[in-house]
Amino acid sequence: MNLEDHLGDIIRKARGMSNISAAAAAQAAGLTETELATLEESGQAPKKPNLAALAELVGLHPSKLEAIANGWVPAEKDLSIWRELRCITTTAGGMAVNCYLVWDEVSREAALFDAGWEAAPVVELIAQNGLELRHIFITHAHEDHVAALGDIREAFPRARLHSGLKGGPVDQRNRPNDFIHLGSLRITNRDTPGHAEDGTTYIIGTWGEDAPHVAIVGDALFAGSIGRGNQSWDLARQKVREQILTLPAETLLCPGHGPLTTVAEEKAHNPFF
Repeated sequence: MNLEDHLGDIIRKARGMSNISAAAAAQAAGLTETELATLEESGQAPKKPNLAALAELVGLHPSKLEAIANGWVPAEKDLSIWRELRCITTTAGGMAVNCYLVWDEVSREAALFDAGWEAAPVVELIAQNGLELRHIFITHAHEDHVAALGDIREAFPRARLHSGLKGGPVDQRNRPNDFIHLGSLRITNRDTPGHAEDGTTYIIGTWGEDAPHVAIVGDALFAGSIGRGNQSWDLARQKVREQILTLPAETLLCPGHGPLTTVAEEKAHNPFF
């Protein structure tokens, strides 16, 4: 299991976030600029960098960054705890993206979170489990998360489309106090812009049998990292702190890329926080 962002990706993002030049970062790390470029590109450096000094310079937590350099990954998740939750990963152009299907065991009503690159795996999973797709929730409208949306809507024309996007072909624009019932499950949303203006995190609760809440976070947060601050780095970090890391520690976090994690793991190990 690999993180979505390796050590070099994290350092490069943090440099952009903090507006630190390659020359300054290389000096802090005890590397040449060429060696830093190699680290940022591959996640590997020809010699051990001074990660503590580099982390301090670019605004990362030093010991958490060191842990990622030493191979930290989140614990593998047993999704049987959430019996009606599936992660579907599709790939195009070397980029893998996750979407998630959840359903109520009794009513067989289902909701899809993001669409991914291909509709076929989603359509097949719905058919195999005898489900009725009632809702489609979009975390943000970047291409990799909505590429298959047209095909999925064509296959399931009665499913309602929910998004934080202003305008566009949306059946219901997310509002702060919205909640959607999916059989016994309850779905709410929280604004998490920064990576994307329409960034939204969806919280799925009342699973029963003591299964923790699930948060579909899109690209707001990855295991050990965050999405690029295309809109605003400061806003991206602020919203993750306020809207995601305030959830109960055991909450399962389902990112748009990379492995699943939890609030507790990210508080303990994510160097951006």
